[in-house]
Amino acid sequence: MSACEVSWFSALCDDDYEFLGQPDPALKSSFEHCRNIVLAAEKGGFDNILLPSGYALGIDTTIFAGAIAALTSRIRLLMAVRVGETWPPQLARQIATLDRILQGRLTVNIISSDMPGETMASAPRYARTVEVMQILKTILNGEPLDHQGEHYKLKLDPPGVTTMSGKCPPLYFGGLSPDAREAAARAADVYLMWPDTMPAVQAIVDDMKARAAAHGRTLRFGYRVHVVVRETEAEARTAADRLLSKLDAATGDAIRAKSLDSQSVGVKRQAELRENTSDGYVEDNLWTGIGRARSGCGAAIVGDPDQVLAKLQAYQAMGMEAFILSGYPHAAEADLFARHVLPRMTHGPLVI
Repeated sequence: MSACEVSWFSALCDDDYEFLGQPDPALKSSFEHCRNIVLAAEKGGFDNILLPSGYALGIDTTIFAGAIAALTSRIRLLMAVRVGETWPPQLARQIATLDRILQGRLTVNIISSDMPGETMASAPRYARTVEVMQILKTILNGEPLDHQGEHYKLKLDPPGVTTMSGKCPPLYFGGLSPDAREAAARAADVYLMWPDTMPAVQAIVDDMKARAAAHGRTLRFGYRVHVVVRETEAEARTAADRLLSKLDAATGDAIRAKSLDSQSVGVKRQAELRENTSDGYVEDNLWTGIGRARSGCGAAIVGDPDQVLAKLQAYQAMGMEAFILSGYPHAAEADLFARHVLPRMTHGPLVI
């Protein structure tokens, strides 16, 4: 298989458990705990690591990224940014500064968010997100900015602080609604998707290629999924079942309901997948049980090393060039994946 980027996940938003739905003080988001996940992922050989963002839970992403940047030497950081909460020129300066600290190892996950306490309709919110991505690319490419959009009207000289490359870092972006898909087609670099059946994944890839082409653009594709890998499939399934062994339905419902994206098209699709299976497996080795205790990405690849590798390679064959993986507890599962699967993959940072 051709090379792909393999990333892990640092639980900045209080999303780390031994038993899903059962908070553990030792796994609660803190600088020390999330730092240890990042450093374990770097030691394990991962290419990148997602630093998620949410204003209701956990710790601040940008501050954490600045602190952890100087402690790493090889791994990239995929910093999530809630663009509804930022002023684009200031965000561009933060990105350029972080990229300098990282010696060019910053990538950015764009989230089409509201301002806290406000709700904007989908179409204008995603239109605003497109403007933010366009503004970031202009400023971080070192160009003068004359942006006269619906949401921002800005005229600025080229910035004094640039990234190491002099270019905007790759912008990763996900969303399943028609408005989200159009936003990605118009301005993103890497389109991220959540777990789905193989036919559904292929349909999304085909649709996004067509949408991007209509704007004279091309997209790269990434896949966000949990993993549970053990030496045998039976052991992996047992480990998956153990994750849910202390979860009751009411607790799971409450966890999902408080998420900021609980009503999105993508989250609803994850719920559909759970509802369409009796044993939790919507297709071979794709387990939807993990979504009972979290919103967002709600399925895991479960199996032995050969099965997990085969599943990832099947996604690669459909066009996936970047994987963002996670598992519970995050540091322990990162180590298992790094020992059992990662050495068998051809991988490296995604070059845009």
